[in-house]
Amino acid sequence: MALLTVLSAAALIQATPPAPDLSWLAGYWLDCSRGREASETWSDPRAGLMVGHTVTVRNGRSGFEFARITRLQDGALAYVAQPAGAAPTPFRLIESGPQRAVFANPANDFPHRILYQRAGDVLTARIEGADDDETRSAEWTFNKAELNARCPS
Repeated sequence: MALLTVLSAAALIQATPPAPDLSWLAGYWLDCSRGREASETWSDPRAGLMVGHTVTVRNGRSGFEFARITRLQDGALAYVAQPAGAAPTPFRLIESGPQRAVFANPANDFPHRILYQRAGDVLTARIEGADDDETRSAEWTFNKAELNARCPS
């Protein structure tokens, strides 16, 4: 029986592929474009978990989103979004490469895809999908910044 348990555990370990290195996402990022201030903060990966949050300020109003990148119960890596503290919505990692990650959830109302790409000290985030049969997207261009830096007034 002990041998069967060890073999089962070994099979499970082998069935879960190693997570891609998303450490390039860690840090504090600031976007001061389009009349808004958007900051996104990501922890470094720790035991398969990265935790992030976004704060957006526009026209004297603020909004936020909690997020995490973690493994789902089936072993898939996912971006789990909670805009404004809503219920968690998972987006599975469907593509990754050096300093690029694409997450998708076609069943979500909007967005269907979340894309991150880094080039040096610039991080681009994009959401895209269809909403009421209309294709739309939004994009942010963040610059690496000191923790809690603000946009110039």
